[in-house]
Amino acid sequence: MGKKLVSDFLVTENIALNKTNFLIRLASDIKLPSISPGQFVNIDINKSNEIFLRRPFSVFEVDYTNNLLSIIVKILGRGSKKLTEIQPGEKLSLIYPLGKHFTIPDKKDKILAVGGGSGLAPMLFLARESGLPPENVDIVIGARSVADLVDVDSYRKYGNIQFTTEDGSTGTKGFVTDHHLLKNEMGKYDKVYACGPDAMMKAVSSMAKKAGVFCEVSLENLMACGFGVCLCCIEPTVKGNLCVCTEGPVFNINDLKWQI
Repeated sequence: MGKKLVSDFLVTENIALNKTNFLIRLASDIKLPSISPGQFVNIDINKSNEIFLRRPFSVFEVDYTNNLLSIIVKILGRGSKKLTEIQPGEKLSLIYPLGKHFTIPDKKDKILAVGGGSGLAPMLFLARESGLPPENVDIVIGARSVADLVDVDSYRKYGNIQFTTEDGSTGTKGFVTDHHLLKNEMGKYDKVYACGPDAMMKAVSSMAKKAGVFCEVSLENLMACGFGVCLCCIEPTVKGNLCVCTEGPVFNINDLKWQI
């Protein structure tokens, strides 16, 4: 991993994507370092007397020309709710770039990226940065209903985007594992990537393992410090108990002690 930076970013935009998801764009006054899909930032939620710990967010987009970094914030608790209320012109303190990134696909790979909830952001970042032709990239996004989905039309040029919703309001009805690309075509992929709720990632991992396909997941354990000091994000692995924030958040499924 490269050098970790701590600096203030200027909020340039805070866009409501739906009732619970917000796109926040942040401008740096220094040149951004290289940031790869799967890495994250730890943000100080300022202006709050109740929230003391930084919150981790996957990087969604990086614009090196304009030194812009974007995240998608899904309201899950007090910290994320407070962050969605920030206004353009305010500043946020970030520690970045943190964590290990996804394995970048080989030039001829066929890949499947599966995202659920806040796991959408790193999957779209990976699709954009993969360098693969769009016909080699399948993306399956899961949500409870169409109201929980965000507009991803601008990302269709990077891959074939499919949806699942638990209520069947759009796309395939059910979970991501009910989609035909996972149920019937897993074996055609060279690499599978997933980020989202634990149950979803474990199910995708199990399907990939049965198909004998390389699979990486980005864990969403609770992280406070972001660089391995507080030890609150420990994950049991075949290599022992590891800090997700430093040894992950991306792991090969074969290194995890999941019952898959």
